[in-house]
Amino acid sequence: MSTLVAAPAAALPQVHRPLPRLAPWLVAGASALVALALVLVLDRGVIAFALLALVLFAVALNVVSRRVEGSRRATDRLVTTIVTSAFLLAVLPLVSLLYTVIENGAARFDADFFSMSMRGVVGEGGGAQHAILGTLIITALATAISVPIGVLSAIYLVEYGRGRLARTVTFLVDVMTGIPSIVAGLFAYALFELIVGPGVRFGIGGAVALSVLMTPIVVRSTEEMLKLVPAELREASYALGVPKWRTILRVVLPAAAAGIATGITISIARVIGETAPLLLIVGITAGINTNPFAERMATLPVYAYYQFVNPGVGNPGIDRAWTAALVLIIIVLVLNVLARLIAKFFAPKGAR
Repeated sequence: MSTLVAAPAAALPQVHRPLPRLAPWLVAGASALVALALVLVLDRGVIAFALLALVLFAVALNVVSRRVEGSRRATDRLVTTIVTSAFLLAVLPLVSLLYTVIENGAARFDADFFSMSMRGVVGEGGGAQHAILGTLIITALATAISVPIGVLSAIYLVEYGRGRLARTVTFLVDVMTGIPSIVAGLFAYALFELIVGPGVRFGIGGAVALSVLMTPIVVRSTEEMLKLVPAELREASYALGVPKWRTILRVVLPAAAAGIATGITISIARVIGETAPLLLIVGITAGINTNPFAERMATLPVYAYYQFVNPGVGNPGIDRAWTAALVLIIIVLVLNVLARLIAKFFAPKGAR
């Protein structure tokens, strides 16, 4: 009689239990205490404490997780710790910058700063009304120059451009995206020096300089948005006998309008704080000048620069420079929020 021999059962995989939710926090607290003790013994500063606590936390959590949860989960926790640390390291300078600007700029963030200019002001007092108006006027003119050129160029590249000319335009747009702002200011100064004469200073020159910086951003953002429009929409319009120009006007542009508007808003936020080109071609003045085609104009970046360089007796200009920087940050923040709202409310319904 034959005997059946049972095959040995396959080894069951080891089951690991997860760490309690409080375990990472406990490890972090213990790492912080150890790092604090070492920093006190070695007489080091806050940066050394933060770096040491982070290294101890990553190592300790990895060891504990590897023993309890297994190597796979431990590796996941280690990578999560590294990515989170990199994010905090990137955010820290931004938080520090905002805190410093708000702390120093709050001293002159009052009604006088927005309702007075610097005409006749020698020491304390004064404001930046003329600089705020100049910034808004010059930026609006730069937008009026850049948006039609940028949008039409992007339409050509996406819808019509083929061959060597399209490749050349794309290459030039890429080159313009990376040019320093001082080069744009020198270009505008040289251009208007040929037209008007040496020593030219006026607002339209600053608008042209900013448009040189703004146009490639508008071209690139608009081009990417137009490429995202499905080809089926164009083909359906062509199948109905609609001409290409009307298809672009009635189908393609409305479908990409939200993205185009967002790109334009971000490009405005990009150039509104430029100082070097405006310093060259626009200059500075103590009073209000709303005519961009005559005389110098004040802008917030240049105003902040001159207030810092020439603070006056008792350094009242330092407070005005910090407040001008704070106003610039608020304007950029409003523009970025506006860009997000445009993308949210004007995007196609299926893309929200």
